[in-house]
Amino acid sequence: MDKITVQGQTPPSNSNPAARAFRNPYIRYILFGVVIALLPLLAKSGVMPSSFLVNLGGVLIYSIVALGLNLLLGYSGLISLGTAGFMGLGAYISGYLSGTVGLPFLLTVLIAIAAAAVIGVLVGFVSLRVAGIYLAIATLCVSEILRKTFEELDQFTGGFSGLTAGYPTLFGFKLSREATFVLLTAALVLVMMLTHNLVNGQMGRALHAMRGSEVAAQAMGVYLLKYRLIVFAIASAYAALGGALYMHFIKFSYPAVWILTLSLNILAVVVIGGLRSIYGTVIGALIVFAVPDLLLKRIPVIGGIDGIAYIFTGVLIILVVMFYPSGVVGIGHDIKRLISRGRKGGAGNG
Repeated sequence: MDKITVQGQTPPSNSNPAARAFRNPYIRYILFGVVIALLPLLAKSGVMPSSFLVNLGGVLIYSIVALGLNLLLGYSGLISLGTAGFMGLGAYISGYLSGTVGLPFLLTVLIAIAAAAVIGVLVGFVSLRVAGIYLAIATLCVSEILRKTFEELDQFTGGFSGLTAGYPTLFGFKLSREATFVLLTAALVLVMMLTHNLVNGQMGRALHAMRGSEVAAQAMGVYLLKYRLIVFAIASAYAALGGALYMHFIKFSYPAVWILTLSLNILAVVVIGGLRSIYGTVIGALIVFAVPDLLLKRIPVIGGIDGIAYIFTGVLIILVVMFYPSGVVGIGHDIKRLISRGRKGGAGNG
């Protein structure tokens, strides 16, 4: 039956190809990446200080890592405090293989991801025996073992002096800082798409069931061992990818970077941004890792207080847990709800 358009009424938005395309989540991820990739142009033109680019690059890196933790905590209900250790593992493997051994950048990243995923699988086996705070302590122990390894294997990691690296080389071209920033953006967009696929497919349904009740999940045929191993491997791989990108964007790594504080900050990203929210994770990384440096430290008097970033993060976590348990991404939903109510009220008055 043909659709009938009533005179004086706007055709449904479904008839608009642009609107249909924008509703495609993958198109939105790509558009999001395009906007972020244009930021180096602002730095080159002087509209934005070039130092901001380093902070924002860190936000992209930590967003990738936090998406892995969100898969664990938000979607499957598992906790990990070992994120920093896996980041450091990815950083040192990629830095050493590309700098000392001379392997191609992409190959070193793949090796770092594979190594972290293997260790993540082992942690997944541990998660079958322990849960809750005990699992958090177990993952923290793994992270501390890795950090101590970074200190002792100084012939590979440089020990306390650290390891340096350069911007990556892709297909024979040495990337600049701006080009590396675009590479970080592309990596984040790909990880966002992959995460979207995972959580909206069979694996996502299995993780949701595990998070609600493992007994009920098993009754529905969910194989807990399989999905626990997979989700720990993916989270560890995300962390290693972030570490490798960190190594080639910040261009140095030393053991004191990969400590518990970093793992807690990444946990704060997930809590503040929003559990089970991809865009919320990016917003959380921006708040935790960029706002203190770009805004708070530039405020007179307040900016001179040591540890202001930790105070800000702690207070924000308390406020979010009290008023927005789903994360700051819930503020956007509330704003949309208010706008829609206002439109309905205006239409009713008309």
